[in-house]
Amino acid sequence: MPAPGTRGLHNLGTALVIAAASALAVTGNWWWLIAMPLAGYGFAWSAHLFVEKNRPATFTYPWWSLRSDIRMFLLCATGRLGPHLQAAGVGAGGATRA
Repeated sequence: MPAPGTRGLHNLGTALVIAAASALAVTGNWWWLIAMPLAGYGFAWSAHLFVEKNRPATFTYPWWSLRSDIRMFLLCATGRLGPHLQAAGVGAGGATRA
């Protein structure tokens, strides 16, 4: 389970993807399609590289990675992420319980 900093960067990237998709729908400017993966993957990969210091699952499990990122965003946005973190044994600071 990612640390809070990693979760925050993942959620920021996902929010920017949603914003870019909305901008595409409103403006019809297809350049927003380029912004979507740059924002989503850019923030997520930066989080793994600089915060977690590990390799993103995107390279091995691309669809599972995308699904998990969206699920984490939705759980966080609806205030339901806490119980999932507790069930996984992750404390508020991102550390796993012994």
